[in-house]
Amino acid sequence: MTRRALLLSLLAGLLLATASPAHAAGYRYWSFWDRTGSTWTYATEGPSTSVPSDGDVQGFRFAVSEDSADADTPRGTASFTAICGNTAARDGRKRVALVIDFGTASDAPSGETPPARRTECAVVPRDATTAEALATAAKPLRYNTNALLCAIAGYPETGCGEQVTGRKTGPEQSGSDGGPSVGLYAGLAVIALLGAAAVWQTRRRRNAA
Repeated sequence: MTRRALLLSLLAGLLLATASPAHAAGYRYWSFWDRTGSTWTYATEGPSTSVPSDGDVQGFRFAVSEDSADADTPRGTASFTAICGNTAARDGRKRVALVIDFGTASDAPSGETPPARRTECAVVPRDATTAEALATAAKPLRYNTNALLCAIAGYPETGCGEQVTGRKTGPEQSGSDGGPSVGLYAGLAVIALLGAAAVWQTRRRRNAA
């Protein structure tokens, strides 16, 4: 194989590697969120220990994600007024607005279809946890032996936080600042080498003439 052919082969391999989407392992599970104003924040404790106040908005989203930083938030607008505005306050009880997002078909386990996103106004005792509020509004719930929430309203039917491989990551996840990838720089370097090789061959032919 000539030097030029070798460089062309190397360049083709690098370009294919650069064009191929990155893949990373993730986990399919229900994430838990608190809402402040118009912002969702990943909850710092689980629904079984979280004790919301009257007027709080909390959300759940089923999706595949690598960790809390990569997790998808519940979709759509959500406000306490829109969800619980028609539910009157009661002595000794509290109202918790719940947003339940069952995710997309791409995140669903094989053979299952995610239900439509829904909202619920749970009316529960003042000391009730989020898990208790969810139980009044979206049964059946399913937990595993480690008390991990596996299913809301029966979805999904099986599985609980299982690892999912081959998940594509977008450009913003492949680098720390969204800049050009290492593969791109390597490809440009090979192009430069090809150019140098072409010049060298041209000079060699001229000198031989």
